[in-house]
Amino acid sequence: MTPEHPSHLAEALRRRRWLLSAWPWRALAYLVTTVPIAGVLGVGLLIIGGPMLPVISTLRQHGRPPSIALMLFLITGSIILLALAPLLSFAVAAVERWRVRLVDDRPLPSSPWPGLVARYRGAATWREVAYLFWLGGFTPIAYWVFLILVLLDLGMVTSPWLAGDANEPVVIWQPIDSTGEAIPYAIVGVLLIPVLWYALGLLAAVQAAVARWLLAHPVDAAALREVTRSRTRLVGAYEAERRRIERDLHDGAQPRLTSLTLQLGLARLDVPADSPASRPLAVAHDQARGLMVMLRQLVHGIRPQSLTDLGLAGAVRELADAATIPVTVHVDPHADPHVDPHADPHADPHVDPHVDPHVELPEIVETTAYFVVSEALGNVARHAQATRADVRLTRAGGDLVVEVSDDGHGGADPARGTGLTGLADRVAAVDGRLLLSSPPGGPTLVRVELPCRR
Repeated sequence: MTPEHPSHLAEALRRRRWLLSAWPWRALAYLVTTVPIAGVLGVGLLIIGGPMLPVISTLRQHGRPPSIALMLFLITGSIILLALAPLLSFAVAAVERWRVRLVDDRPLPSSPWPGLVARYRGAATWREVAYLFWLGGFTPIAYWVFLILVLLDLGMVTSPWLAGDANEPVVIWQPIDSTGEAIPYAIVGVLLIPVLWYALGLLAAVQAAVARWLLAHPVDAAALREVTRSRTRLVGAYEAERRRIERDLHDGAQPRLTSLTLQLGLARLDVPADSPASRPLAVAHDQARGLMVMLRQLVHGIRPQSLTDLGLAGAVRELADAATIPVTVHVDPHADPHVDPHADPHADPHVDPHVDPHVELPEIVETTAYFVVSEALGNVARHAQATRADVRLTRAGGDLVVEVSDDGHGGADPARGTGLTGLADRVAAVDGRLLLSSPPGGPTLVRVELPCRR
């Protein structure tokens, strides 16, 4: 839906043209069609709940339990109600999912019949039963209160025509003797009509929100946990395959290509410069050297060698040294066990005492953190027009926290490019999260939290 056409009633209520739109009439239709459903459910609950009033009265007044017949009736009725509620709620929920479209253009997915046993065991069933009791218990009371307000307002509006009646009409507990006394009440009643229209919309919006909350399919926690485990297994398999490819390239293809490049170089020395084979041999030698550089870059992209040799802090400092603007690196000694706590003058003294600084970071976390810093500093250089940047590596509980900030013009928006989106996907693959603060005018802060569970 476009901003001019809200998709649901709660959104439409915030629009200035609410009274002039079709939404009040849609809300009225929703409430009117609720009356027969809520009325039948309310009567059913009253049949069961009504006898409880004398029970409570007997206990309060006489302090003795009710008769055995009444207790048996209440117990039997409650058991029958709980037994039939899951079956009745299935039909009511199906009608309500269809009827909510009167005030909400976002459809609620239908729920197929799962079978009799599964119907009583499913969590969604008891959410529908809760909606059943809400619809038959709370809704009639709210409708009666609203109806009384409407009748009071109607009495105020019509009071000037009823003032001459011999019965002396009463408006808000005040007898009206003449038309002059009734006119102020009529004016107030007319002014309250838009308020009642808004109240009608609010009542319908609350009812629709409760319906959407209780009748929408809940998240299957077991399925969600299995998805998380599956993603973890995929990330682990990807890391194992990445290391295998890295070893194959580094130990197999790269030495052979280096040897080929050396052989071509030696051949160029043995071939005279005026030989017809000299130029093709020179071209082949140059192509082999270019291919060797490309292969080295591929190996570097899979797992940066600086990350292996220097650790995370050293590799990040190497990125900072290569940046086109001044970059200051702050490293919490708990963020990298290779860091000497006294070696970094910018180290944060407020470290988490519960984190063991000698615990190695998982390799996938180190690699992700490295590429987060690399991509973030690249975005600063390309888009931020900043004069300086800061990189901070800290540990918070069981998470490695990476923060990259700059003093640029801000306004970073993931919707305008794939850099931040790709970064968020990379972080999500290791079950981390990315937070971005980049108001227009700056500064920009990218914060990434990476869990360090092994």
